[in-house]
Amino acid sequence: MSTTPTTVAVLGLGTMGLPIAVNVRDAGLPTVVWNRTPRPERALDGLDVARTAAEAVARAEIVVTMVSDAAAVLAIARDEGVLAALAPGAVWVQMSTIGVAGTARLLEHLAAERPDVVLVDAPVSGSEEPARNGTLTILASGPESERARLEPLFDAVGRRTVWVGEAGAGSRMKLVLNSWLALATEAVASSLSLAHRLGLETGLVLEALDGSPLVSGWQAAKLRRIAADDFSAQFALSLALKDVHLAGDAAGRGALPTLDALAGQWQRAVDGGYGDQDLTVVLAALDDGA
Repeated sequence: MSTTPTTVAVLGLGTMGLPIAVNVRDAGLPTVVWNRTPRPERALDGLDVARTAAEAVARAEIVVTMVSDAAAVLAIARDEGVLAALAPGAVWVQMSTIGVAGTARLLEHLAAERPDVVLVDAPVSGSEEPARNGTLTILASGPESERARLEPLFDAVGRRTVWVGEAGAGSRMKLVLNSWLALATEAVASSLSLAHRLGLETGLVLEALDGSPLVSGWQAAKLRRIAADDFSAQFALSLALKDVHLAGDAAGRGALPTLDALAGQWQRAVDGGYGDQDLTVVLAALDDGA
C-alpha cells in the first residue's frame, strides 16, 4: 500500500461523523461513508454513500468509526461484517468515545481475527462546532509507524493531534478530559442554581464573573448560552453522562466520590427527560427540583 491513502471510509454520520466526513472529502481525500440509519439525501452534502458498512471498508485503506458507544462499534465490527471486509494492511482509526474496556475488547477482536489490520485509538476532544470547523483535538494512540500515513486525515479534521502512546492510551486520555469537562459543567450549573436560590439572576452572575480568571473560555461561552436560555445540544447530556460512567468504571467505583455523585445527579436529570439537551441543562434540572 502507498503511504498516501486512496480512500477513507467514515462509518457513522451523526453530529460528529457527518462533518468529519465532509472535511475529509473537502481536504481532497476520496471518501466513502455509511450510517446505520439512512440519512436524507439533502443532509449528506454529496458524499459517496455505500450500501453497507462492509462495502465501505472494502474500498478503503483507512477506516474511521464515529458512533455513539462501544456496543455500536462492536456491532459494526461483527454484525455489519467490517472485520471480515477490511482490506489487508488497512488502518482502523477508532474515534468514538468507547472507554477503556470497549477499546480493549476491540483490540482483542482484531488481534484474534485480523492481525493484519492496525488499530489506531484516536478519540477526539470537541463538539459539533469544532467538528464542522475542522478544529478538533485528536488524542491519538497506536504504532508510531502509522503517524505519517494518518497525517492528512488528522489535518483535515483537527486543529492539533496529540500522540499519547500505544493503542488504548487515547481512550484513557479522553476519559480524563471529559471528566474535566463534566466537573467544569457542574461548577457552572451548581453555582448558578445557588445564585437563583439566593435571588440572584444569571445576568448579574455573568457580570460579576466577566474577565475573571475563574472562568475558562469554554465556560464563558456556555454561560452566554445559558443566559439566552439556549440548551440546544452541542454535547447532549446523555452522551456526557455515558462518558462520566465510563470514567467511573475505569477508575473503580468509589475511587472518585465527587465524580460518582455527579453521575448520580446527572442520571436523575436524564431519567427526568433532559438527556437530549446540552449538558448544561443540568442547571435547569437543578432549578426545577428546587
